[in-house]
Amino acid sequence: MTSSTPRRTVLAAALAAAAGTAAAGPATAAGPTAPDLSTAPAGAGRGHAPAPGPVDNRFWSSYTDWRCGTAAGTKAVAGHRPGLVLATPAGRLDYTDPHTGLTSAWEYASWTSPVHTPAVPATEVIASWNAATPPGTWLQVELSGTYSDATATPWYVLGRWASGDDDVRRTSVDDQTDGKSTVWTDTFAIDDAASGLRLRSYRLRLTLYRTPGSDLTPTVWRLGAMASDIPDRFTVPAAEPGLAHELDVPRYSQNTHVGQYPEYDNGGEAWCSPTSSQMIVEYWGRRPSAEQLAWVNPSFADPQVCHAARFTYDHQYQGCGNWPFNAAYAATYPEMNAVVTRLSSLTELESLIRAGIPAITSQSFRKEELTGAGYGTSGHLMTVIGFTADGDIIANDPASPDNEAVRRVYRRREWENIWLRTKRYDANGKVRSGTGGVCYVYWPTEPAPTQHRVLRSLGLV
Repeated sequence: MTSSTPRRTVLAAALAAAAGTAAAGPATAAGPTAPDLSTAPAGAGRGHAPAPGPVDNRFWSSYTDWRCGTAAGTKAVAGHRPGLVLATPAGRLDYTDPHTGLTSAWEYASWTSPVHTPAVPATEVIASWNAATPPGTWLQVELSGTYSDATATPWYVLGRWASGDDDVRRTSVDDQTDGKSTVWTDTFAIDDAASGLRLRSYRLRLTLYRTPGSDLTPTVWRLGAMASDIPDRFTVPAAEPGLAHELDVPRYSQNTHVGQYPEYDNGGEAWCSPTSSQMIVEYWGRRPSAEQLAWVNPSFADPQVCHAARFTYDHQYQGCGNWPFNAAYAATYPEMNAVVTRLSSLTELESLIRAGIPAITSQSFRKEELTGAGYGTSGHLMTVIGFTADGDIIANDPASPDNEAVRRVYRRREWENIWLRTKRYDANGKVRSGTGGVCYVYWPTEPAPTQHRVLRSLGLV
């Protein structure tokens, strides 16, 4: 990524310094729960932001949702977890995988969402999807929208994805721009937000692929996006502490994996995102089976972290930090939902922790900006698991020398600012971007009423 990349610094190869310190085709077991302190309102919405603000979430996940889009060979499937499947192929495609050079034939069908008009005209959009792709299947997610000047975007590819890596290579697509907006790996962004141009509305298109002549199909349970217009800022207002609580989340260090499987983003030193994802997956009582881990060198500790790195790896970006790919990985585990979103304050993050839902946050900072970290980074993911009585952040920071050292306490005001700001100065005094409150949120498909209420208040269910 270059310095012009709008607020997408986390996709840089993160934590090198920390390692040594502390358009193809048309185009169940319940985890930990919080005490049931309230009841979700009747008729709770499905993935709509509850009120206008800088962030708008819209997710399609119900049987009605899947039936209201435009289908070309796909069909909605009812049940306890409604989804979308490939029913009748709408066409056939020869796809040459750019990362293997192999050309294979695929049948496909598609589904296009209704037009969604965010409560906030957006400068950025990040999609998320939750799906199962059996061997011999894969999927593609695209976005097209209308600008505030009434012109239209092209169809942009936001990801070509499979849970495995035998049929196609999981990949983002570079060099997508129309001179007004650009896709930076996994993020649609207006090129010049200062011009006043915004994305006024958008549609998502989902294309499902399978081996010709088979009855295989991906199943997609959730598709949607977070649209936002976060104002440029070097500092953010301080939120008053409102919670003293800590969740019991497994602790894994990425640095214990340095040198392991360098084909996946140079090994563990850059695995902050999948390491964090694995912590949360296991917090909810899920983990890969012995059979799934059989490929990992048996001498390696915590082989599930290696597994997470392999199955979040973006072959175009050549890294494990693709945000939607991490969410999609988490959702491959039984009865799990996962999204990428933005939160606007520590108060919103506290509401998740209070309900028993940890979150993975993205931030970038100089060494001196975060007391006790011992490193600086152009982009890093860590897991927030609680707050002290003084309101300081308790984080499982994978950039630690070993698992025992992963639990950290960071000063509230420092951490709040490096997470929520959109502009910062690097060590050379140059202006760089910040992520503006980006986080991953993972939760079981049957959350406790208190958890559902909080997720609904954030527009995630």
